[in-house]
Amino acid sequence: MADIKRSNGHRLEGVLPIAQPQIPGPRPTEGDVAFDLEAGVSAVRSLRSRVPADARTAHTLGTEREGNAVLIDESGLLLTIGYLISEATDVSIGGPDGRAIAAQVAAYDHATGFGLVRTVEPLDIPPLKVSGAADIPANGDSVVIASAGGVASSILGKVAERRVFAGSWEYMIESAIFTQPLHPRWSGAALIDPKSGALVGIGSLFVQEVGGSGDEELPGNMFVPASLLGSIYEEMIGTGRAASTARPWIGMHTAEALGHLVVSDVLEGGPADRAGVETGDIIRAVEGDSVETLVEMYRGMWAVGGPGADISLAMIRGSRVLEIVVRSADRQDFLTRPPRH
Repeated sequence: MADIKRSNGHRLEGVLPIAQPQIPGPRPTEGDVAFDLEAGVSAVRSLRSRVPADARTAHTLGTEREGNAVLIDESGLLLTIGYLISEATDVSIGGPDGRAIAAQVAAYDHATGFGLVRTVEPLDIPPLKVSGAADIPANGDSVVIASAGGVASSILGKVAERRVFAGSWEYMIESAIFTQPLHPRWSGAALIDPKSGALVGIGSLFVQEVGGSGDEELPGNMFVPASLLGSIYEEMIGTGRAASTARPWIGMHTAEALGHLVVSDVLEGGPADRAGVETGDIIRAVEGDSVETLVEMYRGMWAVGGPGADISLAMIRGSRVLEIVVRSADRQDFLTRPPRH
């Protein structure tokens, strides 16, 4: 499987300058927080998963994935970032005694990027409370950034900025949380409010430059607000997904490059591929409205309707101007869903 790539949060080789980076300081202390620090960060557990080589996400995300998951109830339910467990058939969680404890994928949601897993036996660790929307930290607020390994694997950081994040893979978070300093084990890591001890974010990405309002831009991490779980929690637990918030998906990656939106990849057999979209096409308009950024493109696509809606794209291919209508789909219908127990 030498041709399988590694992406944000999986294997660190090629993503960060060293294979096993040290976690920077400062470490949080009991004096920095108003909750039981040791107990709080113990809810962050290591996660490992295996994915079949023929899974759709295997080529980009790998067949072996490693990261973190956060215990959110006493029965063994953990919240993680979904790319760690998407299409996974074998998941394990690091137990408090060092054993690997088998777990099952409980749910995955493409819109938020959240994944839920449940261990086959309780972890006997206090869970973290998931914050509500009113508890999201503001710019400049202190936060505890924690990966598996306790206080030694935690950083007392800060929120550098809050803003919309748009990813090339048809993904957008309206109020993503960007933190500094960079935590090198960000994937599924916990962002914890020092005052309440509540879980306020789940680690998603390494970001090369983070900072706003004149702050120095340095490497950091992007966290998905944990409060987004609240409105979809019951549906995810009940059905394994949040179909009510599904967006029209066309199956392509798009990059912002030199003022243009360039199609960088088209999923074989996906809606865009079937409609005739090609790598290298430049997207100029969605539904007749000019678009110059991913945010504009996604908002235009998602305003058309739900999965199955037809989306009109105006694009340039070489010297030609084309208009292609793509019959959208639900992203999760293109993923292998493991059996639910």
